[in-house]
Amino acid sequence: MDERQALASFGALSQETRLQIVRMLVVAGPDGMAAGTIAEKLEVSPSNVSFHLKELDRAGIISQQREARSIIYTANYDALGGLVRFLMEDCCAGHPEICAPAAEVAACCAPVEGTVQ
Repeated sequence: MDERQALASFGALSQETRLQIVRMLVVAGPDGMAAGTIAEKLEVSPSNVSFHLKELDRAGIISQQREARSIIYTANYDALGGLVRFLMEDCCAGHPEICAPAAEVAACCAPVEGTVQ
């Protein structure tokens, strides 16, 4: 991930509703959620959630797929992982023990081989 993409991602995540949406989609996993369900869970209007979903999609943090009459949104795990790697790539400054706790946390969330993301 380059700096321009990281800035777009951070910009999209710097708003409370959008951060809540991403966290919700991460929990939802590869099945994702319909926009209406997201709006209901966040207790915001469908037009409000649509605006935020568009911003997250533009930043590449989420993906969308049409299923019949619904649009299903999923977290873009590759982009989110790239954002974490972007933050961590220079953090150790030659001292890997500094990043060890963060690496352990990231390992717990690594995709299981054979699963679709």
